[in-house]
Amino acid sequence: MKHVPKGVIGPNAVIRVAEALQTIEGGGTIERLFRLAGIDRYVTARPADMIDEREVTRLHATLHASLGDARARTVGWLAGRYTANYLLHHRIPRLAQIAMRCMPHPLAARMLSAAIMRNAWTFAGTGTFAVRQQRGATVLSIRNCPLCRGALTTTPYCDFYAGTFEGLFRALVSPDARATETDCAAQGGPACVFVVTS
Repeated sequence: MKHVPKGVIGPNAVIRVAEALQTIEGGGTIERLFRLAGIDRYVTARPADMIDEREVTRLHATLHASLGDARARTVGWLAGRYTANYLLHHRIPRLAQIAMRCMPHPLAARMLSAAIMRNAWTFAGTGTFAVRQQRGATVLSIRNCPLCRGALTTTPYCDFYAGTFEGLFRALVSPDARATETDCAAQGGPACVFVVTS
């Protein structure tokens, strides 16, 4: 595994949120919300390297405070789907994708889960990522999740991750795959838990 400093996350966590905001809210909203989150330097120059996870935490807190939970969740979900598309086009080797699509769904799910586990350092920051198979489903979890750290809500908060996981599983395991955040630290849970079924 590549050695990276602790407390950093890949730039998709900002870039794809900007793209989702552009789609849903328009460009002016990007500038306003990025400024409120203290990351306005990314409005004109998107990050190219790993970024401080605290910037991602602030961005999602700003989304929820400014847009309301429902709209913020929609933005997060779409940003996650955009992230999955980016990974499919730029990070996951084509031969690996073909192989997974040809496998029985349970085997493909295990292979994809192992790949996500190997690359958890790119999205979990100082959180602790785990994955397991359970009764035909894949259960992914992030303890001390940087996305919702310090948040307190009545609904799940981490749609960015759920959207990413669902996009990857739909493309590589089953077109019927669905990712649901069943537990969230923002709701008082011990970890953010995502169950992927197909």
